[in-house]
Amino acid sequence: MAGSRALLRQCPLLLPQDRHGTAYEGFVTAQGRNFHIRILLPVDLQLKNARIECSWHLKRILHSYRHILKQRLHSCPDLASFMVELKTVLEIALKNTQDLHIPRPPEYYSCLVRDLEVLGWNRVAYVDTGLSTVKLKAEDSCGRQHLVTLRLNAKYPTEPPDCLVDFPVPFAVSWMPQNSLIDIYNQFLAALESLKEFWDALDEIDGKTWVLEPENPTRSATARRIAIGNNVSVNIEVDPRHPNMLPECYFLGADHEVNPLRTKLNTNMHLWDPEVSLLQNLRELLGIDFPSRAVLEKSDFAKDCGICYAYRLQGSAPEHVCDDPRCGQPFHQACLYEWLQGLPTSRQSFNVIFGECPYCNK
Repeated sequence: MAGSRALLRQCPLLLPQDRHGTAYEGFVTAQGRNFHIRILLPVDLQLKNARIECSWHLKRILHSYRHILKQRLHSCPDLASFMVELKTVLEIALKNTQDLHIPRPPEYYSCLVRDLEVLGWNRVAYVDTGLSTVKLKAEDSCGRQHLVTLRLNAKYPTEPPDCLVDFPVPFAVSWMPQNSLIDIYNQFLAALESLKEFWDALDEIDGKTWVLEPENPTRSATARRIAIGNNVSVNIEVDPRHPNMLPECYFLGADHEVNPLRTKLNTNMHLWDPEVSLLQNLRELLGIDFPSRAVLEKSDFAKDCGICYAYRLQGSAPEHVCDDPRCGQPFHQACLYEWLQGLPTSRQSFNVIFGECPYCNK
C-alpha cells in the first residue's frame, strides 16, 4: 500500500491496470511534457524482468540511455524508485536533445579540442561527429578496462558534462568553470581505485565459481547467484563500499538442502575475517567448496525448469525447487505460479500459493 502511494506521488498519471499490480499505463512527465508509457511486471513483481513499452518518440529520446535504465531495473527495490530514476534520466536526455539544436559557439569547439589534446588522444575511445559526446577509456591498477561517457552541452566548460559510468555507486563530478576534461578523467581514475576491492572480490567469484545470475554481469552489478550443488545456490549482495564485509546471503533450493547452510552461516557468522577474500570467507563459514569451473560444467548442476523445459525465462534461471529429496526438480517462479493457479487443488494464503509439485505430485 505504501509503495502504491509513493508511486502515485511520483507519477500521478501512471495508473494500475489490474488488481495484481502487474500492469501500469499512463504518462511520465518531464520538463512539462507528458510521454505515454506502459510497464508490465511478471507475477512475482520482480523489476529486473519488467517490460517497458512506450511511444516511438520517447523510445528515440531514451535510446542512448537504455543500458542505464536496464541497470536501474535490476537495482531499484520497487517501481516507485525506478520511476524516480526514469524521470531523472529522461530530464537529462531531454536536456541533451535540446542542446543538440543549440548552435555552439566557436569557443566551444576550440576549448574542447584543446582539452582533448591536453588529455591525450590515446585516452579517447569515441567522439561523435557533432563533438557533443565523448567516451574516455581508462585502465585500473588491475588492468580492467573502463569507459566514461561525457555528454557536453553548449555551455561547456561553464557547465560540466553529464557523466555516465558503469559503477555500482553514483559518480559525482566536482566541477569549476576553469576545470577541463583532465580533471574529470583524474576523478574517474580515483573512483576506479576506490572500487578496486569490490571488483577484485567479484572477479574472483566470477572466475572461480559458477555464477548462475546475472549471466553477463556488468561492472555495476552487486549481486551474484552462485551454484553450490545440484539445484542449490546462494544469492549474495555485496556492498561496493565495504566489499570485505559479510554480504547479504539468500539461499535457494529445497529446504532439506538449504536449512543446514543457513544454520552454518548463522553459527559461524562471528568467524568472518575482513582480511580474507570474500570467496574464502564464504567457503569457510559454510564449510563447502563451490563447484569449480575447471572441473565441472554448468550443466552438471543447472537443470531446466520442469514446466517450460528451458533454463532461462526472460533472463532468469529456475528459483524454486521441489522439497522432496527424491525429486528436487527446479522451476521458474513465474511458471510455478501459473501452474499452481490452474490447479483446483491449490490454495492461496495472502501472497503464498500451496499445491502439488508438477513433476512428482508431492
